[in-house]
Amino acid sequence: MTTRIGIVGLGMAAEPHVQALHALGDRVEIAAAYSPTPARRAAFAERHRVPIADSAAAIFADPAIGTVLILTPPNTHLELVAAAARAGKNIILEKPLDISLERAEAIVATCRQQGVALGIVFQNRYRPASRALLELVRGGRLGRLLSASVRVDNWRPQSYYDEPGRGTRARDGGGVLLTQAIHTIDLFLAATGLPDEIVGHAATSPVHRMETEDVAAALLHFPGGAMGTLSATTAAWPGLPERIDLVGEHGAAQLVGAHFVARFHDGSSVTAGAPPAETGAVVPVMAAGHELHQALIEEFLAALDTGRPPPVGGDDALNAHRVIDAILRSSLEHRPVRLVP
Repeated sequence: MTTRIGIVGLGMAAEPHVQALHALGDRVEIAAAYSPTPARRAAFAERHRVPIADSAAAIFADPAIGTVLILTPPNTHLELVAAAARAGKNIILEKPLDISLERAEAIVATCRQQGVALGIVFQNRYRPASRALLELVRGGRLGRLLSASVRVDNWRPQSYYDEPGRGTRARDGGGVLLTQAIHTIDLFLAATGLPDEIVGHAATSPVHRMETEDVAAALLHFPGGAMGTLSATTAAWPGLPERIDLVGEHGAAQLVGAHFVARFHDGSSVTAGAPPAETGAVVPVMAAGHELHQALIEEFLAALDTGRPPPVGGDDALNAHRVIDAILRSSLEHRPVRLVP
């Protein structure tokens, strides 16, 4: 069955999605695409040969469109999602959910109330190494979690933050945590569960002129007694692969970029993904190809076909938002922040 899909937002984030949709062949049809910028609409239509709508409302009003991709700046998400959900559209939403925890919670609540599916673009969940990590944890091979750490060492030049709105509270809602590290934080929390207490610090380094944080760190305590750390920056030249380390009763697991390895007390081991030599060069997200986005869309549509929840939905994204909000509140208020799942 062909699913007719509408796209709202035709900026940088749209490219891998459109490539993924084309790669899906007859499984999907791009019914309409919209940007509020006429020149962007025209360029997109010429480049991708897809129909163009003159408003987001026109896409939401089309009864033949069952799913919409919302790929606009974070501060526009709540209003667009609410309009799409009221029209009965299932939604794939570019991360983050929105610019604040309150708006993020409103998005998830609205989709639940309207009975529509909400999938979040955390494409790194679909890497073979990420799948292997989560399969191993869910299978219990590590045993009880003892410690966990996540590290995101990205690089962004000042020119990146000179673009209007980048790294501002008004448009992006935050800096490195909400814009870059949220991908790895999401995957980390899928493996560890939500911490119950966080002590965080966040700041703007001398490397960048920007409104929000480009360096952050936190101590994490988990309900089962495990302890952990989190660090993130966009000031780490030239950029390093993200890293997740888990220590359990029966062994330890490590994810470095696209490579996963776990070693156990009994001498056995598990590996998955690209070998370490291939993870040294950090590829910009929008230059990494469309395969992960294709897997995300395929699994979202498969979930719709079978009546299952999307594999990475709003509640998953809210966990990442709650942790990020707690780090920033802890830093601002100089105190530990308790999290209630």
